[in-house]
Amino acid sequence: MERKHLEYFLAIASHGSFTSAASSLRIAQPSLSYAISVLEREVGAPLFRRVGRGVVLTPLGEALLAPARQVIHDFALVRTAARQVSGLVSGRLDIVAATTLAVDPLASFVGAFRRRHPGVTFNIVDAENAAAVVDVVRRGQCEVGLTEHGATGPGMQLLDLPEQDVLAVFPPTAPTPEDPLRLEELADLDFVTTPSGTTTRSALDSALALAGTSPRIAVETTHRAAIVPLVLGGAGATLLPRRLAWEAGRLGAVVVALSPPLTRRGVLVWPPDVLSPAAQAFVDLVRAWPPDGGEQEEGPAPDTG
Repeated sequence: MERKHLEYFLAIASHGSFTSAASSLRIAQPSLSYAISVLEREVGAPLFRRVGRGVVLTPLGEALLAPARQVIHDFALVRTAARQVSGLVSGRLDIVAATTLAVDPLASFVGAFRRRHPGVTFNIVDAENAAAVVDVVRRGQCEVGLTEHGATGPGMQLLDLPEQDVLAVFPPTAPTPEDPLRLEELADLDFVTTPSGTTTRSALDSALALAGTSPRIAVETTHRAAIVPLVLGGAGATLLPRRLAWEAGRLGAVVVALSPPLTRRGVLVWPPDVLSPAAQAFVDLVRAWPPDGGEQEEGPAPDTG
């Protein structure tokens, strides 16, 4: 029995679907099905029963749930003990983050951390959506995560991240918008955004909800990196956190504030277990942010034309 088989089992139990679990784990569904069949042969009976398009645990699966979680937890303790030997001289920290939070503030956190502890490397994993961040941390695949408020669930340690302004971003050829732009005026715009459930889309839906309406979607894309190029190409407007909006402004987009101001604040999440020295140092850095010595990065306001 391999650790990854138990991780796969817990992922399917969490998602209630082989398809969703395979997507979350970033493996092919046939590989996931084969791994579970191997595990079922070892325990001697089926672990899941199909119900509609999903699956539920069999009685044996229910009985395996707690021991599997304990095994994964014990593996994490072994890894932590090994890392404590070397302290922060070397090692790797695995972090999962919602895409927009990976840009800001995670990039600044990692830069400040690496200046202090250059021997520690980072593995930063993208998440399908905000809720998936917690799932990855809970399964032990990453030690800490950055996600949205309201997507954390019980049993996790939480730390508020710095508040971010959300700005409206228009194509360079758009008529000069009012600055600041009233929220109710967003209802008249065509938007470029990501699918429902993603952090970018949630910010847009929340802004329009405050105005008592819903967004008019011109382009919906799963390619988050394509949002700014699509806006620059004239496909529509979008809403972005300040750092991403500034970058779009440097490329020629028109960036304006919103009235009343729209803000978002993410959270740092980690399990209530003993963290590795690197993970604990990272949590401590975020808790004390901004650090002394001017390490917090700021950028100039964009030229809004």
